[in-house]
Amino acid sequence: MKNNKRFKKIRRRLRIRATIKGTAKRPRLSVFRSLRQMNLQLVDDENSKTLVSVNSKTAKLKGDAGDRKAKVAESFLLGKELAEKAKEMKIEEIVFDRGGNLYHGKVAAAAEGAREGGLKF
Repeated sequence: MKNNKRFKKIRRRLRIRATIKGTAKRPRLSVFRSLRQMNLQLVDDENSKTLVSVNSKTAKLKGDAGDRKAKVAESFLLGKELAEKAKEMKIEEIVFDRGGNLYHGKVAAAAEGAREGGLKF
């Protein structure tokens, strides 16, 4: 069962990546979510470079790490922090890559935080 879930997620991720490409003007917002932390990156696929990266482990966020609602709130703040860093690099438009995860919970909160920070999807 565990391997089946993993393979389904990999297939979803590959299907999404087949249609989404990031450029220097409009980079791809890549989301990696685990049980303990979350990583958001803006990637230029044409030059294979990461332009901006934020991580919930190194970011200065408020909230109890054990509480689910706090993790969703941290994801929202992480998205806002990414948007601020992107604004410094004069990036306004992005393409969202959910990484095979469902657009729900932490992933959706990170996307909403990035939108509120000023990024356009």
